Amino acid sequence: MRKIHLRPLIAVAAAALVLAGTQLASASAGSAQGAHQRAEIIQLVAKQTQSQTVDTGHKGHSLGDELVIAEDLYQNGKKVGDHAVVCTYVHIGPDSLQCLGTFALPQGQITGQALLHLPSHSAVDVAITGGSGSYNGAGGYVHTVPAGTTERHLTFHITR
Repeated sequence: MRKIHLRPLIAVAAAALVLAGTQLASASAGSAQGAHQRAEIIQLVAKQTQSQTVDTGHKGHSLGDELVIAEDLYQNGKKVGDHAVVCTYVHIGPDSLQCLGTFALPQGQITGQALLHLPSHSAVDVAITGGSGSYNGAGGYVHTVPAGTTERHLTFHITR
């Protein structure tokens, strides 16, 4: 196993920023999303606490190796949850990773998934694949923007 720093794109896992004074905001969804859906925007900051690459196959960087990441989630400077993601290398040279993650928040959990291509773009959208608690039946996406090697700005666009 080798320890690596979170790459800016993988500052996904997907997941994050708290803009000064930014609060949780809810809005009605437009007719394009359906009459019974509502949209919710949440902005958080994700700060990586741990990361580890797991060498699962051939010795060295190869298909199937995993990148495991843990992050704390903050809103207005206060810790409000955490995020865990596991990315599996599905292509080598250029690298691609299939990432699955869970955001644990006070009102429930939100799950996400993304296929990441490296080198990464400056921002990535992670599909919201579901949730629990207040986020039961959630859809939408999480827009992630790197803010250094161990911090990300996250904007959740949740539909239900």
